[in-house]
Amino acid sequence: MAFVPWRRPGPTARSAQTWPATEAPPVAEMPPVDGLPAPDRAARPAARLLGEELTLAYDRRIVSQGLAVRIPDGAFTVIVGPNACGKSTLLRALARVMRPAAGTVRLDGAQIASLPSKEIARRLGLLPQTAIAPDGITVVDLVSRGRYPHQTIWRQWSTRDEQVVREAMAVTGVTDLASRLVDELSGGQRQRVWLAMTLAQETPILLLDEPTTYLDITHQFDVLDLCADLHENHGRTLVAVLHDLNQACRYATHLVVMAAGRIVAEGPPAEIVTAELIETTFGLACRVIPDPETGTPMIIPAARRRASSAVATAAGLRG
Repeated sequence: MAFVPWRRPGPTARSAQTWPATEAPPVAEMPPVDGLPAPDRAARPAARLLGEELTLAYDRRIVSQGLAVRIPDGAFTVIVGPNACGKSTLLRALARVMRPAAGTVRLDGAQIASLPSKEIARRLGLLPQTAIAPDGITVVDLVSRGRYPHQTIWRQWSTRDEQVVREAMAVTGVTDLASRLVDELSGGQRQRVWLAMTLAQETPILLLDEPTTYLDITHQFDVLDLCADLHENHGRTLVAVLHDLNQACRYATHLVVMAAGRIVAEGPPAEIVTAELIETTFGLACRVIPDPETGTPMIIPAARRRASSAVATAAGLRG
């Protein structure tokens, strides 16, 4: 099958750096988070990407207020927390997809709002939670659009661009789909194609909003293994939002735990993940034991239903 790269991305390409930012003014104070201590931030690692005193809101609804976050350089940071706690909202603010109502996001010391979109796109890539491909576009064309930030009037499509696109498609397992229309693919296949486009962007910082969405368990671990390889062997800084706590603990070198729009704990998973933290944050009674494969924290939920069933069965026998 011939490989025909898509050479000049048009204005319909939808990447994080070109989406419009929205502004939402704060209207009320955030309520306190009961039972959750403030995270220990005594040791501050170097950070190219950080947020300072962020207020994040949609229309008149505040999601986070006074939020401060630093993304450690060269780390694989994973953000976890209950539904609607502000995980994806924070990621969108860090990517300049949404404009904070107050506070500042900084990239390499500069306010990210002041940087040209193409310059941001050469430093920071985003895999959004929901991405929409232009109608009638093939897989190879979409992945090739990841090279758009590297194109200039003087530098058009090159052998290097073609090589990067080939490699991105190979590592995400979509090479055989190159000539297929994106609209014809399954949800899991489309997710891997969007990941390939993000990798083709070849940025030192990658933001991934629920990258395992729509994937079966094998492909979930394939994607996370790929992320770990990018971090460990290629020096990339990764930030991912995940729902699976055990996957987060296994792969993260830096874990950020959020609740009610606030960061309630952060650090290496082995140092911060406890049964008390999980129960307080998620309302889940559990045990935390070492993962038998990796030694990282592994959350075992309490067998509430099984225990209830056993009690009911015993009562029936006695009756």
